[in-house]
Amino acid sequence: MASSRDRQRKLARAKLDRQLARRAARTRRRRQIQAGVGAAVVLALIVAGSAWALGAFDDDPEKNTAAEDVCLWTPQDATANTNLKDVGTPATTGLPTEGTRTMTVTTNQGAPVTAELDLASAPCAGASIAHLASRGFYDNTTCHEITAEGALRCGDPSGTGLGGPKYSFYDENVPTAPEASPSASPAPGQPPAYPKGTVAMMANPPGANGSQFLVFFKDYNPDKPVYPVIGRVTGGLDVITKIGALPTVDNGSGAKVKPKTDVVIQSLTVGESAPAATAPASGAPAASPSAG
Repeated sequence: MASSRDRQRKLARAKLDRQLARRAARTRRRRQIQAGVGAAVVLALIVAGSAWALGAFDDDPEKNTAAEDVCLWTPQDATANTNLKDVGTPATTGLPTEGTRTMTVTTNQGAPVTAELDLASAPCAGASIAHLASRGFYDNTTCHEITAEGALRCGDPSGTGLGGPKYSFYDENVPTAPEASPSASPAPGQPPAYPKGTVAMMANPPGANGSQFLVFFKDYNPDKPVYPVIGRVTGGLDVITKIGALPTVDNGSGAKVKPKTDVVIQSLTVGESAPAATAPASGAPAASPSAG
């Protein structure tokens, strides 16, 4: 009987050992599979992360970049301001953001005035003026003010200072405040915020730019600049200087700022974008030869 029980114990023990061995083998296989899957997942994540970083998942990088909105055009209420004109809005995508565009202003005061619009610093202003010019917005309008700051103010068909298109856009490229100095002149070696020949946007209120712009015929260096610089005169600066010397009369609101002789923009055109030209060493706008 004892030997029979011993055999049963041995058989039971052997059976248990076989079960434990199979269980251990299954556990090892499961761990091996899990380890393999984990390694594959980690490798896939590494590959996917590298591909994402290199832009492999971009459908078309150039297309995506071109599709980004460059400018935001804010609608203005023409019922509240009847001086606004509906001429549509410029595009929001595909706008040039480098180089320059040539703006040519022909007036009744002499040779045409040319200016470079800086697309890198003020792409929205360049796009807006080009759009308005293509609609003839500026043609046969008057420059209605010679400002106390030493600039000719143009771009309002109504001549009231309240006119413009039915959209506005935010400030670009407003100069930083100059270092403190005892007078309005900049500190030695420091250029003024608005050198003679600067072209800047003019908005009321500031930040709601539309169509009005300033062309400075003398240096201006305020304590707190507010006008966004959009370009510089490259030809006909003497014409602007001559206009700046015209006598002024009351503009109807008590301010003696309206040119006594009408300054009429006969046409304003904007050319295609071009690579930026090398700026003068001084950084100031280039003076033009005297007009004949």
